[in-house]
Amino acid sequence: MTDTAMYPGAISRQPKKEWSDINWPCVQRNVKRLQARIVKATQEGRWGRVKALQHLLTHAFSGKAIAVKQVTENKGKRTSGVDHQLWFTSQRKRAAIDELKLRGYKTSPLRRIYIPKANGQERPLSIPTMKDRAMQALYLLALDPIAETTGDLNSYGFRKERSAADAIEQCFCVLAKQSSPVWVLEGDIKSCFDQISHEWLLTYIPMDKSILCKWLKAGFVEEKTFYRTEMGTPQGGICSPVLANLTLDGLEKGLKGAFPRLSRKPAPKVHVIRYADDFVVTGSTRQLLEDKVVPWIECFLLQRGLKLAKEKTKIVHIEDGFDFLGQNVRKYKGKLLIKPSSFSKKSLLTKVREIIKKNSDSKAGDLINYLNPLIRGWANYHRHVVSAKIFSKIDADIFKSLWRWCIRRHPNKSKRWIKCKYFGSLGNRNWVFQGQEKRKELKSDYHYLCYASRVSIKRHLKIQGAANPYDRQWVNYFLERGKQKTRISERPRLH
Repeated sequence: MTDTAMYPGAISRQPKKEWSDINWPCVQRNVKRLQARIVKATQEGRWGRVKALQHLLTHAFSGKAIAVKQVTENKGKRTSGVDHQLWFTSQRKRAAIDELKLRGYKTSPLRRIYIPKANGQERPLSIPTMKDRAMQALYLLALDPIAETTGDLNSYGFRKERSAADAIEQCFCVLAKQSSPVWVLEGDIKSCFDQISHEWLLTYIPMDKSILCKWLKAGFVEEKTFYRTEMGTPQGGICSPVLANLTLDGLEKGLKGAFPRLSRKPAPKVHVIRYADDFVVTGSTRQLLEDKVVPWIECFLLQRGLKLAKEKTKIVHIEDGFDFLGQNVRKYKGKLLIKPSSFSKKSLLTKVREIIKKNSDSKAGDLINYLNPLIRGWANYHRHVVSAKIFSKIDADIFKSLWRWCIRRHPNKSKRWIKCKYFGSLGNRNWVFQGQEKRKELKSDYHYLCYASRVSIKRHLKIQGAANPYDRQWVNYFLERGKQKTRISERPRLH
């Protein structure tokens, strides 16, 4: 039985359906089946079979429909490229499915904008057109199963079902024991996305080379001037994170092979934990990391057109600690504690104070609506580490800022009057900042500030290194993890 016979309705040559008539559960099942077969062929090393299945998926109606659905429902759906076109109507979405063809396809230049970075600098962001985004989403459906199958076990950035919490938990697993390595290399790659070698990508990325070349050489437009791209994969493209991961995959396996665990002593104790282009490498001695590990990494990166950022790459002792993904990892008298980093705390308080300052004339309820997502999101990110005392300190600092906001609004009122107007009780908690939105007059519409200390601390259960969301063997495993996440998300929100 042929592939097309096994999946009736999955190929593009079929009676045309309107957007509203598409059977999305069936479409998703077709795509998942093909992705599972790509995983199996990759595991068996049958690369000819992999290429055939990729071709089938990228030419299937189901794959094209899912790609259009993704780019018209994600956060960037209202951001246009150089052609200033967006796909909002059902008719335009349905027409877009038929336009996703390799024959005659030409990429458009990317629209270059800049977004601020935490260090005060700006990060270039290149925005493709809707059609280019949809084509990238389509080919990503066929590329991502390979990336998940061949990826490093302890790589966690930009991967399905993996998160920064998994990377931090792996840091705990590697460093918490008394026999754990005590020296850590903090690695950072200089302009990773902008410097990746096109020649390396075109040689080693397992996808259609012609369309990959078109994406890499598309160029960008900045202030009505066209610039060519001779290296790198643009930040802003849907495929860029996966291409960067595929470029860096092999770092962990290569280091493990170069410095294996042997019966002789001292053991090298080399472990790699990577999140996108940020990574840490452990070692038994500083000399091992300086003289052997760093040169090996530099050679690995050089083959891909990359190099370490010297100003951000350093070797530290675990008792001095290091910052990784917004957390500070450090041993205190032999006990490993992971806490929110000082930079992360300062960044949150800076954003909170800016919001309070910009809303000096706003209603208290509106101010609460601006602050709550920020506070709740930050607390949920740090809820898996040793954060209880820091959460309380954050709440105290935010309270002081809000109290000053109240005093400035009512300089002629007493503190008792201000307390009664803006602070009330909620459950067993007093001095809860409260208020109404603009144009809201009913007391039932009161809003209450979210307090970080009310977010429960719960240790994160790390994903298994070999877990693959596209592999049928792991279906039950991910179903159980999904149930655990659902139970946590369904808990009532605490203010």
